[in-house]
Amino acid sequence: MTGRTLHVDPSNADQARSWDGPEGAYWAAHAEQFDRSVHAYQGPFLDAAALHRGERVLDIGCGTGLVSRAAARLTAGGEVLGVDLSRAMLEAAREEAAREGLDTVRHEQADAQTHPFPEGAFDVALSRTGCMFFAGPVAAFRNIARALRPGGRLVLMVWQDMSRNEWFRSFATALAAGRELPAPEPGAPGPFSLADPRVVREVLTAAGFAEPELTGVELPMTFGRTADQAYAFVSGLLAWMVEDLDERTRARALDDLRTDISAHATGAGVLYESAVWIVRTVRP
Repeated sequence: MTGRTLHVDPSNADQARSWDGPEGAYWAAHAEQFDRSVHAYQGPFLDAAALHRGERVLDIGCGTGLVSRAAARLTAGGEVLGVDLSRAMLEAAREEAAREGLDTVRHEQADAQTHPFPEGAFDVALSRTGCMFFAGPVAAFRNIARALRPGGRLVLMVWQDMSRNEWFRSFATALAAGRELPAPEPGAPGPFSLADPRVVREVLTAAGFAEPELTGVELPMTFGRTADQAYAFVSGLLAWMVEDLDERTRARALDDLRTDISAHATGAGVLYESAVWIVRTVRP
């Protein structure tokens, strides 16, 4: 897809600039660490998807393609399309799929909110922490519903409330350096935009899906094998949180982050508590 212009809904322009820019490039460069951080959830998520041989799968916000590749193996003989806003992550996804010899999976740069997917082309739509960033979630899920055949399944993994996710609270508190960080605006795109089951149900039913089923899962996240590895990864990922601080305050914030990460180091890696909803519904 090199050289193709990405067309996004105007409301998603900020997300496109971020994911098709520095943020997406960082994810692509550290794909292994990102995938390892949520590795514990891969089994429960794919179990919920219950993929079968020959099914056609749409992977929304596919990133560097771990879920797409797993779906290709589980649906041997089917087809998998992974879509994302980030060219850097998609290139990494294509390279890994080619390395593994998975010729039934392809990846395309697209805004799932507006992309003209063929109507009824997929049996299953999946998204592992990739669907919380839509500026117009009802419009986005309505477009995804259109891409599913009648009776087609939608399976999502979204973060529960930030109060249930120690990793977020700990990192934000450390890097705040005593500042009071603004709370996300209700309904604004972000990792916790679908944390409230009531919002999930309202959005999905308004988009034309059946009443969804939400299952809570709580598992540890692994941010590195050692404290040094985890610190390098997280401080790079969240560098934007301290870029406007003076040198002294920035040093304090990073010291606080290192201290917190060291306190979470175990023989099994640097572990933080986390919680997600696995959401299942169908297009009637």
